[in-house]
Amino acid sequence: MSVHPLSTGSLVIHSARLVDAGRIIDDAWVRIEHGVIAATGTGTDWESADEVVDATTVAGAGALLTPGFVDIHGHGGAGASYDDGIDAIRIGRALHREHGTTRAVVSLVTGTLDSLAATVALVADLMKTDADILGSHLEGPFLDPGHHGAHEPTLLRAPVAADVARLLEAGRGTVRQVTIAPELPGGLDAVRQIVAAGAAAAVGHTNADADMAIAAFEAGASVLTHAFNAMPGIHHRAPGPVLAAAADHRVVLEAIADNVHLDPHVIKLLFDSAPGRVALITDAMAAAGSADGHYDLGAVSVTVENGVARADDTGSIAGSTLTQDVALQRAVQAGVPLAEAVRALTETPARAIGFAGRLGTLEQGCIGDAVLLDAQLRVARVWVAEQPVV
Repeated sequence: MSVHPLSTGSLVIHSARLVDAGRIIDDAWVRIEHGVIAATGTGTDWESADEVVDATTVAGAGALLTPGFVDIHGHGGAGASYDDGIDAIRIGRALHREHGTTRAVVSLVTGTLDSLAATVALVADLMKTDADILGSHLEGPFLDPGHHGAHEPTLLRAPVAADVARLLEAGRGTVRQVTIAPELPGGLDAVRQIVAAGAAAAVGHTNADADMAIAAFEAGASVLTHAFNAMPGIHHRAPGPVLAAAADHRVVLEAIADNVHLDPHVIKLLFDSAPGRVALITDAMAAAGSADGHYDLGAVSVTVENGVARADDTGSIAGSTLTQDVALQRAVQAGVPLAEAVRALTETPARAIGFAGRLGTLEQGCIGDAVLLDAQLRVARVWVAEQPVV
């Protein structure tokens, strides 16, 4: 696999099966100019460009072209954790770009308010130079201690308005998502506060029942953080937050399709229950693309064995070692139609954090990020436009 930056000039990729916006188009071509989608079509009616790529030459018969993948929930990779600063963020992002993730939100685990505010501000600064970073995701500290997962429970807190405001203001408009347990004191008010600031409020790491989840969605929450994990499950007399989210057409449900966090049957169930509203995330920690062993996830010590990360003190699953190309493969193996699985890596996550119409599709005028896959859904080449999504 190889990553090709796009800044100036023109590029045509032709003879591919285009998988975009929930549809598949055979013998398609895409033209990118100066990092922006200029035109698409089928057959041989494309005009010459500075670079012309025959998809079948690069990726073989049945080559697939998709928009660049968008990960709205990931914590690191290649041995590096996003909580550890600029170099670590760049190391992790380089690994995930090779696997098709052309744009990503930097997810931060629970820390002190001081450390989180500093890192959120750092991410805001980094976005001025690193166009592939979309902002930050605060996965904590406003979480239920009973569903803390791999978050340090002593650092969790209720969402006091001043604390929420401090973190949002530190990001200077670049905090894209905040995960919150809405049943905490002040939780619903915090959801309204997060949404009013232009970020997505996500229900997660929560003990919320269906009624509380519905109240959070009515207050403006629009994402369910890694569905089924760190929340009550589905019971026939207690449907819980997953069914509440699936029933609400405003809500996007995150899914970790690694066959560890979710059984393949449950992956398929999510797509069937919330068509067009599943975002395939990695929730990847530092061990993604790296070896088994011991790692730190924020303040929590983690051991990875056979590719499964668990917190040393509690045994809770501690993020994943997933990349988005593998998530695509797992979803399709679970029975999800290819076009819907690709949508869950591209258009849906882009929409969930406010980039609809600018990112996650290969339609004219959108950012020219693209991924070429072979017939086995393995990444052959990645193109990343070297410009921010504005």
